[in-house]
Amino acid sequence: MIREFHRRLGKVEAVVAATFLLIMVGLIFFAGIARLMAMPQNWTIDFATCLFAWACFLCADIAWRRDGLMSIDLFTERLSDKSKRVLKHVNYVLICAFLGYIIYAGLWVSWVSRARAFQGIPWISYSWISMSLPVGAFFLLLTTLIKIADDLKSGGQPVAKEG
Repeated sequence: MIREFHRRLGKVEAVVAATFLLIMVGLIFFAGIARLMAMPQNWTIDFATCLFAWACFLCADIAWRRDGLMSIDLFTERLSDKSKRVLKHVNYVLICAFLGYIIYAGLWVSWVSRARAFQGIPWISYSWISMSLPVGAFFLLLTTLIKIADDLKSGGQPVAKEG
């Protein structure tokens, strides 16, 4: 059940992230044209910044699901299989602890910034951009927990990646 939810969530994340990136590019292009015509639209940069923050965290989870994040295995490739697996689980625990902290800190920042507004769009709370941090960290944590469960279930054998 959780894996099916996670799979569907990944599809939604991909669509939302792609949509946000396309809208962001369109807004920046529109802002450039408007500035060229001596009619600057400063609100577009605020919206683009918000969309960029959300897209970054959603894309980070998409990359993490696909093992597409940068890694350096110069030292770990020389370790035994058992040592690699132990190190992988130590890394997963550190990642979970960090993401747990990020969720807590992100929620706190979102709460304290609720009264702050965007400079160019004063009717929208800055918490909309701040919430990208804990929401993105939650998605990353969910992916990490599923990676841990998959690794424990497979006994360290490679598991098929999500597409």
